[in-house]
Amino acid sequence: MNFLDDSEADDPILSVVNLIDIFLVVIAALLLTMAKNPVMQMMQSDNVTVITDPGKASMQMLVKRGEKIERFRSTGQVGQGEGTKAGVAYRMKDGSVVYVPEAGRQGGDAARDAGGQAPAN
Repeated sequence: MNFLDDSEADDPILSVVNLIDIFLVVIAALLLTMAKNPVMQMMQSDNVTVITDPGKASMQMLVKRGEKIERFRSTGQVGQGEGTKAGVAYRMKDGSVVYVPEAGRQGGDAARDAGGQAPAN
């Protein structure tokens, strides 16, 4: 009987089984980490906007609308155009930006207050 015990200790397949068990534990840990990742949770929403490196030359904006994901990259150029004041943006102490739309105003009233001309009806 001593011969059978020695053969079990030298069996190389037992080492492979132990490696498979270790890989299963690592895979389970990776899956749990991915499931708890806040970016993955945001991407499960229908509409998401993510801005990376705000204010820098390498700034990017990722916009997800439904199943379509668009990537916009900063060119470093200043944009220009015509428009009306739509609200006010505040930068908070933690660096986040809060946009507050102006309530009770029509497009023409906002254009006159911003120094522009009201659109012709």
